[in-house]
Amino acid sequence: MPSFDIVSRVDLQEVDNAVNVARKTILTRYDFRESKTEINLDKKEKKIRVVTEDEMKMRAVQESLIENAVRRKIDPKSLDAKAIEPTARGMIQREIAIKEGVDSDTARAIVKVVKGLNLKVQAAIQGEQVRVTGKKIDDLQSVIKAVRAANLGIPLQFVNMTS
Repeated sequence: MPSFDIVSRVDLQEVDNAVNVARKTILTRYDFRESKTEINLDKKEKKIRVVTEDEMKMRAVQESLIENAVRRKIDPKSLDAKAIEPTARGMIQREIAIKEGVDSDTARAIVKVVKGLNLKVQAAIQGEQVRVTGKKIDDLQSVIKAVRAANLGIPLQFVNMTS
């Protein structure tokens, strides 16, 4: 029986590349000359940590990071910026979490969208992904189209299509 999985994944190597390019861009910018700005990626915790001197520079770093992420085909919805916090040295910092996986609320919303189509398909939540099975590939393609149109707030990929 044909099936596919709905997942939300981020390629951490591409995130690392985007962080490195943003770091190089900031080193060459005139307004960042002689400033102590750092961008670090923690791959284990899936967080980007930005430390800089003021909010204007923080905004510029974040824009550069998002711009480079988009160039590398990373959806900006997968980057979740936390609030700005002061550090001990009079600087400010921000953590940007990298969101992966389909959370349970989003998975339920996907199942609701699939059931609302009234097609002969089943959607099952399996951990951090949703598996959709049906008899006709055309029905599965209709499900993909409907889930994309639903705009659920996280980047979704459709993988493991079997027939």
